[in-house]
Formats: sequence, C-alpha cells, structure tokens
Amino acid sequence: MAMSSTGKRAVSPAAPALAYGRSRPVWREIARQLGLTALVLPGAALFLTPWVWIILTAGKESKLIWQIPPVWIPPSYRWQNFMEAWQQGNFATFYTNTALIALLNVVAVVFSCSIAAYAFARLTFPGRDVLFLVVLSTMMLPAQVTLIPLFMIFSKLGWVNTFRPLVVPLFFGDAFSIFLLRQFLLTIPRDYDEAALIDGCSRFGVFWRILLPQITAALIVVAIYQFTYSWNDFFGPLIYLNSPELFTITLGLTRFMGRTQTDIQYLMAMTVVSTLAPIVIFFFTQRVFLQGIVITGVKG
Repeated sequence: MAMSSTGKRAVSPAAPALAYGRSRPVWREIARQLGLTALVLPGAALFLTPWVWIILTAGKESKLIWQIPPVWIPPSYRWQNFMEAWQQGNFATFYTNTALIALLNVVAVVFSCSIAAYAFARLTFPGRDVLFLVVLSTMMLPAQVTLIPLFMIFSKLGWVNTFRPLVVPLFFGDAFSIFLLRQFLLTIPRDYDEAALIDGCSRFGVFWRILLPQITAALIVVAIYQFTYSWNDFFGPLIYLNSPELFTITLGLTRFMGRTQTDIQYLMAMTVVSTLAPIVIFFFTQRVFLQGIVITGVKG
C-alpha cells in the first residue's frame, strides 16, 4: 500500500478481493453449522416425541388417554396425578431403595475397578494379558446364562429377598469399567510412577496419591454409567426381591399394571419422576463425563 500525492494512503485494488477471500471461510463455517443443525433437529424432535407424550399423558384424565383420535394436549393438566401416584404406589420407599442400591453399586465399582485397572495398566506379572482377555470375555457372556447358577448360590447363602445379590458382586469388579479405567491409565506417562517410586513411594501410594487424582474424569464416567444402570435395572430386582418394601422404582412401576386395568396416567407420572435423578446427575456432570469419554480409549 503506497502513499498518494495528497498524502493519503492509496488503497490497493487487490485489498477488497483479499478481504472477500478471508470472509469466505467464515460464511462456509456458518453454512456448515446451519446444515448440521438442520440435520440434527429432526432427529432430536423424533427422539423427544415419546418423552413429550409421556409428560403430557401424565397430566391427563383417564378418559382422555384412550380417546380416538388421540388428544395430545389435555384441556387442563392434572398435577394431582403425580401426588396420587406417589402415595398409592408407596414410591418414597421405592425411591429410597433404588438410591441406596445405586449409590452402593457406584462405590463398589469405583473402588474395585480402579484397583483392578491399575494392576492391568501398571503392574507386570505372569499371565496379565491373558487374564485381561478373560475379564473382557465376560462381557460377551449373556446374563441369562449365569442366572440360574447365581440364583442357586445366593439362595444357599440366604441372600434372596435382600439387596446383597444386587450389590456384593460388584465389589469384585465389572469388566466394562475395568477396561475403561485401564485405557485411561495407559494415557498417563509412566514417568510419574518412576519418580514417585524413586522418592520412596509404595505401589499403593503411587496409585492413591499420583494416579487416582488424574483419572477423576474416568471415575466420574464409570460412576455415571453404573448409577444409571443400577437405577434402571429391572431384571436383577425382579429375580432377587420378593417383598414390596424392598422393591425398586422399576418394580414399583409394575404395580400400576393390573390384569384388568392399567392406570396409564399414574404409570406415566411416576415414569417422569423416576427419570429425574439420572437427568439431574448427568446435567451437572456432563462436561466431565464428555471429557472422560473423549480421553478414554486413546491408547490400547
């Protein structure tokens, strides 16, 4: 850019073209984002449609539920359906039982799987890789295959109709959680271990003081996975729990399903209530959860 005879800067003819060239990537990015949004919105609407239907049905009168053509939006939303369903179904007890089982399972999985993952990722012992493959192979074994043997064992131990069959086995580890934590530990340089061992730290000290604080994101991922699974588990409580005072939420929902009549509005109301805890937990931990998902599995 040169100075003119009047002392002002002369604008090069190529300047507008360069500015336009620099602006084109911005418009391309905006167009790309709009295109992705246009693709995602129909899928999100399709995914949310059943959830919206559940929420609207929870506030309907019984006669509106079976009406043809269907009534999407009720004339008046019956909030009392939630209170009536909560009281009739004894859901305070079911909520307490489910929360207790889920929290105990989270503690069991985080404790046992972090130690097992540390052993597979950091320690060297004969048969380590073979043992790890055996652990992974258990994920391919359907739960129905081990159902009868496990029930017979728990029955002889006197654990049927208690929370123990739903909690105690997880203190011996979970294959998926062990794999996830091991992959995360493999991304941490071994220099930390060696420096701590040179300074006189024990192997457990390396795990507890050095590595464990660095895998917080992965531990939160494992905790959320296990909490959600335990909260939504229906098969386990159905097999091992018989007394209504021990029922979980998933079993409690079946109480609204009778042989001759099903209280759909109450069933939908308590379905909405039962999903609140996992949604709230994921909402407050989603950033760490996504971080852990991205980082784990980088190295094998």
